[in-house]
Amino acid sequence: MDTMLAEKIHRDLPKIRVNQINETLKMLDEGDTVPFIARYRKERTANLDEVQIRDIQTSAHRIQTLDKRKAEVIKIVDEQNQLTPGRQKQLEAATVLQQVEDLYLPYKQKRRTKATIAKEKGLLPLAKAALSFQENLADMMTAAVDPDKELPDKQAVIDGIHEIIAEEVGDSAKFREWIRRNTQQYGEIETKLKRGHQDDDEAGTYQQYYDFKQPVKTIPSYRTLAINRGEKDHILSVKITVNETPINWFLTSNMVGKHTGLAADIVSAAVLDGYQRFIGPAIEREIRKDLTEKAANHAIEVFGKNLYNLLMQAPLKGRVVMGFDPAYRTGCKLAVVDKNGKFLDKTVIYPHKPASAEKRAAAEGLFIDFINKNHVEMIAIGNGTASRESEQFVAAAIKKIKTPVFYVIVNEAGASVYSASQVARDEFPDFSVEQRSAVSIARRIQDPLSELVKIDPQAIGVGQYQHDVPQKQLGEKLDQVVETAVNQVGVNLNTASPDLLVHISGLTKATANNIVKFRNKTGQFLDRQDLKKVPRLGPKAFEQAVGFLRIIDGDNPLDNTDIHPESYPAATQLLTTYQLTIEDLGQPVVTQKLAGIDLDDLSKRLGVGTATLKDIVKGVETPGRDLRDDMPAPLLKKDVLTMADLKVGMKLQGTVRNVVDFGVFVDIGVKQDGLVHISKMSDHFIKDPSKVAAVGDIVTVWIAAVDVDRHRIQLTMVDPTK
Repeated sequence: MDTMLAEKIHRDLPKIRVNQINETLKMLDEGDTVPFIARYRKERTANLDEVQIRDIQTSAHRIQTLDKRKAEVIKIVDEQNQLTPGRQKQLEAATVLQQVEDLYLPYKQKRRTKATIAKEKGLLPLAKAALSFQENLADMMTAAVDPDKELPDKQAVIDGIHEIIAEEVGDSAKFREWIRRNTQQYGEIETKLKRGHQDDDEAGTYQQYYDFKQPVKTIPSYRTLAINRGEKDHILSVKITVNETPINWFLTSNMVGKHTGLAADIVSAAVLDGYQRFIGPAIEREIRKDLTEKAANHAIEVFGKNLYNLLMQAPLKGRVVMGFDPAYRTGCKLAVVDKNGKFLDKTVIYPHKPASAEKRAAAEGLFIDFINKNHVEMIAIGNGTASRESEQFVAAAIKKIKTPVFYVIVNEAGASVYSASQVARDEFPDFSVEQRSAVSIARRIQDPLSELVKIDPQAIGVGQYQHDVPQKQLGEKLDQVVETAVNQVGVNLNTASPDLLVHISGLTKATANNIVKFRNKTGQFLDRQDLKKVPRLGPKAFEQAVGFLRIIDGDNPLDNTDIHPESYPAATQLLTTYQLTIEDLGQPVVTQKLAGIDLDDLSKRLGVGTATLKDIVKGVETPGRDLRDDMPAPLLKKDVLTMADLKVGMKLQGTVRNVVDFGVFVDIGVKQDGLVHISKMSDHFIKDPSKVAAVGDIVTVWIAAVDVDRHRIQLTMVDPTK
């Protein structure tokens, strides 16, 4: 293992020790996955979590990319016979890619420029003479006049010298670095409404940016992305402005100093031109690119955090659920699934216009009969088109049913994407797209994780500006989030779909499909060891995956825990030590007898690490535990509100649907989600809304303002009566 790499990563991540980094890199090189390392190799990493392990991965990739580029540049400069010990030392000391590119710029192969043409005319010695402020420069310039070289007069010579010096200034790593820092510190982003495009922004989306300025160093990420989108839509013109006086002073004091005369005049003009033509525009491009990258990274982090919280929402277990996919013209599609998510029945009703009066009149009776026939306990209503009208219909109808039936509004984002996918067609080949969507909506409250993994995460819509960020980078991040969520929860080996299994540590699409084929052919798995019989699932894949796969009611109760089979001997010995048996798993007697045990002493006796032993104890105390059971349950409803019902000061409960930089959007049961601005989320200053609320949280809010015409609701999480 490259110890130097570990030390460099440690400089990036000073809170993680070098030996922790080394051990992590070794395991990653050996093919261990991040979830496996975080869960089952805690002793080797000294309890690093998934975020820290991924940070090590990211840092290693950045450093290896930087080192590779350094080696390439050193080789190129050396081949030009320009590699001095000082230049090599500068390149090797560079800590970011931009420094390497700045140092490489003078040696980079350029297209033919005015400066190279001037050099071809023999003016490089005169440029050097000007830079050294030689007194005989005027005579040298007169002597250089040569019509055959397209130098017909003294001005042509001056122009050529000017170009050589201006390009040299533009290539200076020292100047670029200083001007970059100055512009980052004191520059401002300035936006204007693009001339001739006054009518292109009919909705006034970019109105606040028609005449806007903000310092580069303070502009928030969401604003950067909004400005970029306005520029892309040809509504806004964008530039970075900075006070050029200190920049000009810095350049001339470094290049001219106290010199006066002809040479000083030529050099001064060339230096300022070099900034205007080369350095200034390049720095503006760099800073805007840097701002965009930072904003994109932040937006991706926000999306990832929201997606994780959405996936980890508490499942509504053990209930028969009806999925209700609302629509006007084509009717509302209903689908019922049993307590395990298995499809039972489907139908279509027409409760809304433009359906005929006859169909609308019949809709309620058909709906109630369908509920009674299938013993529906819960209704999941999609929040798309006709959602609120459908909510009113459902709320009125369930009041006429003797047994209690509740409903919940479900975020149906991505349901149509799933419904048209090959996965949905394979599962329900004879269903229409809308009927598949109704099944998906029902399953989303039974087990959000299992259902949402079937959908491209980018279609779920719990971020900000997700279409404006690099899609490959976004996809990688969301894949990591799904992997983390699935492995933290674990999956039932006997019911999990290939779409869920593929996210399990160590499994691929092929092995996930092979597990399901093997299960269909041989029957249910009764022992985790049987996983070894699955075709093309080798020892490494078994090791990485088996701890995250559960078997309920199998031959070995330990198979329904997150204890890895490699720790079964230790788990059995633990139980024996305290006069317990495998059959006692999950019983109160286990918790009673293991309360207050000395983990350090016992770990030595059992020959396992303390962290692993702690997890074993938790596993035998709570087999089959689901992390999501600790999350907020969906908000169940029996009645409906409209915007007309809302009054300022009204207290309500709602579900957080999205978390963004400037606040959170909360579903309070009316057609439009309300916004709690970041300034209204707490009675003290907060910088990050995600520190206060997460997607899926049930929060108490008060109505701050209602704009019926613009369909806007402003909420506050701060009690206005206090």
